[in-house]
Amino acid sequence: MSVKEFEPLEKSSELKRVRVVSLFPNVVNHESAIKQINKLVAAGNGGYVCFSTVHMVMESHDNAEYGAKVNGANVIIPDGMPLVWMQKLQGAKGASRLRANDLMIMLCAFAEENGLTVGFYGGRQSVIDTILERAAKDFPNLKVVYAFSPPFRPLTDEEDAEITAEINRRKPDLLFMGLGCPKQENWMAAHKDNLSAVMLGVGASFDFYAGNVRESPEWLGKLGLEWLFRLTQEPRRLWRRYLILNPRFIWLAARQLLKSGK
Repeated sequence: MSVKEFEPLEKSSELKRVRVVSLFPNVVNHESAIKQINKLVAAGNGGYVCFSTVHMVMESHDNAEYGAKVNGANVIIPDGMPLVWMQKLQGAKGASRLRANDLMIMLCAFAEENGLTVGFYGGRQSVIDTILERAAKDFPNLKVVYAFSPPFRPLTDEEDAEITAEINRRKPDLLFMGLGCPKQENWMAAHKDNLSAVMLGVGASFDFYAGNVRESPEWLGKLGLEWLFRLTQEPRRLWRRYLILNPRFIWLAARQLLKSGK
């Protein structure tokens, strides 16, 4: 599998992209990410943002079609320290990690301050309800114009068309997607030409914000050990992701660095 299969279109002239195995995440910080996302909103053409982790890198490595969808995002944000380390080892001194939940909260604050509208798509209805209750307290002036918990099954063409039409009718500037990887990236890529909203695949952030799942302490994340914390929380669901995919990532990342002479 050649790297050329994943070569991305340059989506932003301001945010450099540095390859990490199968993906080309941007070099960002919180300020530059919010600035770029706001530019996408202002342009009015929609778009989508992915938060890349080791899991996403390996899903993209194993599935070239999925990798092309992630690399086709307008912005790819590193949400895992191994990706940041890889960027720094290749000379990107300004590389930093942005947790999806942190940026979602910061974007809600930004939207409240700047009169942008937001929406939430994904998760169980109870999670959506809790998100709306907490957001109303945290951001009393935030305009939440759309919130929907889709069925946990493939949508019919008719259902999909109705949902797309409803999102466009409600007109959220920012649409947070909580479908999980790889479902949310597939959904965003499939709908990017039909929606005016800027979509952000924040995954488990819905559960974090709703308080259903404990988020890793920040100090563990900085050490690159958030995976270990999450494994202790959900061992049955996550054991394969971390105990099989992580060693494969280390091997592929080391091979990339050795080939590049880093």
